[in-house]
Amino acid sequence: MSVYSRILGTGGFLPARVLTNKDLEQIVDTSDEWIRERTGIRQRHIVGDGESCCDLAEMAARRAIESAGLVPTDIDLIVVATTTPDQIFPSTACLLQQRLDIHGCPAFDVQAVCTGFVYALAIADKFIRAGTSRCALVVGAETLSRILNWQDRGTCVLFGDGAGAVVVGAAEEPGILSTHLHADGAYKDLLQVPRGIGSGTCDGDPYMEMRGNEVFKVAVTTLGRIVDETLEANGLEKSDIDWLIPHQANTRIIQATARKLHLPMEQVVVTVGEHGNTSAASIPLALDTAIRDGRIRRGQTLLMEAFGGGFTWGSVLARY
Repeated sequence: MSVYSRILGTGGFLPARVLTNKDLEQIVDTSDEWIRERTGIRQRHIVGDGESCCDLAEMAARRAIESAGLVPTDIDLIVVATTTPDQIFPSTACLLQQRLDIHGCPAFDVQAVCTGFVYALAIADKFIRAGTSRCALVVGAETLSRILNWQDRGTCVLFGDGAGAVVVGAAEEPGILSTHLHADGAYKDLLQVPRGIGSGTCDGDPYMEMRGNEVFKVAVTTLGRIVDETLEANGLEKSDIDWLIPHQANTRIIQATARKLHLPMEQVVVTVGEHGNTSAASIPLALDTAIRDGRIRRGQTLLMEAFGGGFTWGSVLARY
């Protein structure tokens, strides 16, 4: 008998501190009107002093495990997608494993920036289909505020902190229908943090750099292709999709993808206005929001898609 995976529970967590566009007007040369018009963002959540990426991941993870009706010891795989780990090592997944008092199972991080959660969920799906895991915890967690240049109005207005999580379990019927992952390092200079330690030097700024207009153009084209690829792989029509749950980069990219699917915005989960771009956390946060408020119901078909630095991009098609 074939083994499949399905989403058993979801959870999300946002730091208490809220930074509005009006607040940003006091920090950098920008305006609430300018930010809303170009991105749709009204506010974002920012970690406080002493608040870590693992703190956010733990809260989201505990909520997802509770939502699934399980306890932490039921988990036999932990995959954390993050661009902003608390330490070089151990991985945030291992730190989270210790917090949850789970012992012995595989735990590792995935770094694919905004596509990180899609990559992590695809990996968990493969583990379960292969029979090497039966209950996986997949988390997207970010503290992006700590790699932002707060004088760069092109980037600091876009991003926020948060975490989202799902528990994925073995099932006899398909839940996750297909996953599709891609990357092209030729575009690395368009969106990057140029500083690292691997070269043996700490030269360079430790902040995010983005050539926004060029990123936007590639993202819209690439996400259009991933929609076609996903539908074709499953023999589905655009009308078969009940919900689009996109990476929450900005409303213009989200609207362009919805048009590609011929989906009204009423069938698109949009949280970017309240959360900003939380990178790997954005899709699981949006998914959790829409499940908990009752919009997404069991049996519906969900398309999750994302695009991020690398460039990376990918999709997950799931029947919830």
